[in-house]
Amino acid sequence: MNRFTDKVMVITGAAQGIGQRVAERAGAEGARLVLVDRADYVQEVVAELEAQGMEAIALQADLETWEGAESVMTRARERFGRIDVVINNVGGTIWAQPYEHYTPEQIEAEVRRSLFPTLWCCRAALPHLLESKGNIVNVSSVATRGLMRVPYAAAKGGVNAMTVALAFEYAEHGIRVNATAPGGTEAPSRKTPRNASEQTEQEKAWYQTLIDQTKATSFMGRYGTLDEQVGPILFLASDDASYVTGTVVPVAGGDLG
Repeated sequence: MNRFTDKVMVITGAAQGIGQRVAERAGAEGARLVLVDRADYVQEVVAELEAQGMEAIALQADLETWEGAESVMTRARERFGRIDVVINNVGGTIWAQPYEHYTPEQIEAEVRRSLFPTLWCCRAALPHLLESKGNIVNVSSVATRGLMRVPYAAAKGGVNAMTVALAFEYAEHGIRVNATAPGGTEAPSRKTPRNASEQTEQEKAWYQTLIDQTKATSFMGRYGTLDEQVGPILFLASDDASYVTGTVVPVAGGDLG
């Protein structure tokens, strides 16, 4: 398939995991890639893609800030002359624990990590997408109903709400906005842990509760693969989904979140 030939696609959180796999598969289908991450090893991902004949650039920015998001979209537009697709993939649980154990600082950090990059990037991309009649795919989570991560659930609930509201507001301008809601996903170990502190035995037990609940509430009783997550993202980003907007698609083996 060549669903993205000459389409300029901005992918955030592209240095590893779902974001990296989106880049690999979209590039193979002809996309011109803007890979965004605050980690410098996003440069390594771009080098690997270029070695395979794909066109890609790496941009490093802190997308938890408006300035970071705006600079990324501006530089992408300057480099390629347009933006056709934005995949907002930054986010992820930092801590897993009962809500009573979260500090105010941890609550704010979870929301900054898993809501604001999507909020800022959608706003920063809109002027460019209005020109191209492009589309947005947000990567949310089914963990809006889950154990041990109330602040993360609140953040991803915000992603779901803004996806629908933005789709409603901009449908008349030809812009589609959708989201996927991944469940548990098998992926290589993170190069940079979300929480660098060493876990206590209690924290390990709390995290195991999260894993057990995730598998138990999936009809299929397992984690998904990276490709099982990426397929729906690329479908929504493509013209195959031209009559789909304002939709949050659970990709979690039957768990609807």
